[in-house]
This record gives sequence, C-alpha cells and structure tokens, in this order.
Amino acid sequence: MEIRRYNQKDEKGWVRCRTLSFLETAYFDNVLREKETYENPSIELVAVIDDRVVGLIDIEYELESGTICSRGKGIGGMIWHIAVHPDYQRRRIGIKLLNEAEKKAKELGLDYFEAWTRDDEWVNKWYESNNFKVVQSYLHVFVEGSEKLTGVLKAQIGGLHPVQAFAHYVGDEKEKVKRTFERVHECFGYDKQLS
Repeated sequence: MEIRRYNQKDEKGWVRCRTLSFLETAYFDNVLREKETYENPSIELVAVIDDRVVGLIDIEYELESGTICSRGKGIGGMIWHIAVHPDYQRRRIGIKLLNEAEKKAKELGLDYFEAWTRDDEWVNKWYESNNFKVVQSYLHVFVEGSEKLTGVLKAQIGGLHPVQAFAHYVGDEKEKVKRTFERVHECFGYDKQLS
C-alpha cells in the first residue's frame, strides 16, 4: 500500500471510495459526484493498492485561528473526509492515513484537528481510540412529508409545497426533537491536539 498526495487523476477512485465507504453509515445518502476543492490550503492524501484508491483523508487547514474550525484554540485543520473502501477495511488504513496527515500537519505548525461525525457507534469509537475528544454535539434532523413540515417550514412562494427538509438543531430539547422526527442523528464534534 502507498499513501501519497491526492492528484486530479485520483478523482474517480476518490469518489467511488468515499461513496462505498459511507453506504453503511449514517451518512449513507451524502453522495458526492465529484471531489470537493478547498478555498484554503489542505492536506489531501489517498491510500492506493494496485492503482486503486482504497482510502482517503482531506483536511482543510487555517492560516488564521477560527477561520475554518469552530474551536479556535490555535491553528486548526478540519477533517472533511476520511474513508476506507469497504473491501479494505480493518487493515489499519484509516489509522495510517491519519498518522501521515498528523505528521504533515505538525510540519505545517497546526495545533489541532477538528472533526464532525454522526452517531455511528463504531465511527465514534474509532475517533476516541485515536485520541480525539468529544467537545460538543448537535442534531441533524431530516423532516419527511408535508404533514411533518407543517409548523416547521413554510414556503414563501405560492404553489411551492415542501415535502422534505434537513436542519441542524442546536437547542436544549434534543429528546423532544428525537421523539418528533423519524430520522435524527446526533452529530459529534471532536478535537485532537497535535502538540
């Protein structure tokens, strides 16, 4: 296995790897058709076996504290994507990608990583086992059906009838929100100090 910088020719493999790795998670419907690009500098790595992208990590990092990350304790790097193709999981590829990204981040003078993920127990255990600490959480709320949207969302355009919505809930009544809507995920924010 080779871990190297992402380059444009990796895009198709990157998209396939990310899509397949997310299918068995709470992000199953978060499908991208092309790789994101970043406004700020980034660490973008892929793990490759036999010319196939089998893992990836993308970290956009700050040049000034608080411009990308929400915690604001020094210069941070936001982990936007980390994924391992399902056929290659349980081979420590994710850990190897993270370790290589940490090495590069330290060389750049970054102080910490920030990451956000939904409530898949195995994913959260992975972050915790790699020395990330939960620092906050909020809810991702999916609202399906016009009857559920009544009182939640109102169209300002005549003839437009919303049937689906996605929202962030940051209030104090998480349990009420979980009881009210069928698909609600807790989204956990993690920090990992690099020094």
